[in-house]
Amino acid sequence: MRHNKSINHLGRTSSHRKAMLSNMSSSLIIHKRISTTVAKAKALKKYIEPLITKAKTDTTHNRRIVFSYLEDKNTVAELFREVAVKVGDRPGGYTRILRTGTRLGDNADMCIIELVDYNTAMLEAKESKSKTGRRSRRTKTTSTQTQGKTGDTKTTIVKDVEKEVSEVVVDVVETVEQTEKLVEDKVEEIVEDAKDVLTSAEEKIEKVAGAVEDVVDDVINNIEENNNDTEKDK
Repeated sequence: MRHNKSINHLGRTSSHRKAMLSNMSSSLIIHKRISTTVAKAKALKKYIEPLITKAKTDTTHNRRIVFSYLEDKNTVAELFREVAVKVGDRPGGYTRILRTGTRLGDNADMCIIELVDYNTAMLEAKESKSKTGRRSRRTKTTSTQTQGKTGDTKTTIVKDVEKEVSEVVVDVVETVEQTEKLVEDKVEEIVEDAKDVLTSAEEKIEKVAGAVEDVVDDVINNIEENNNDTEKDK
């Protein structure tokens, strides 16, 4: 029987357990949300909430007491400057435990422990529920009018969208036509340049062929003259 066993030792010695809770509380203050097991989260909840209550009154004595638990200057400054200011109106219950299922391997119950006032999504959802929670009789009588107004707004929105789409289509068609014209002009320029290159190449080839023929004729003439000279010498 576990009579008067209010402390969960978490399978650790007292020094190890205090150091672990100190590190977890400092990381929770800095990051505003951490993931851990349910047992550690419940122990951390009992450990950190009295420190947040101490931080509401910013005195040197309270800072020294909190520092003796956390042993980190940055977390103490964060707690007294930002967290305590945001949580000042809350009379307790500064943290929230959200279960996330079990862990693979040892099947331990996992959760997320977070500071309540830093979860903006849940706060906005609560505000929206409080605003839309009550309905008056006037809303029931004017529901048909509101439906008619919503129908008119839908038709106007559809017309506006159709206009915008038609304008976009016209712009696209114009751009396509302009690009086609540009491509045709560039192709014509390239063809003309190619023709000019071919004509210049043909002229150069003709010049080279004429020069080659002249050289061949000169060589043949020289050979014939040499033959004639040798015959005369004989």
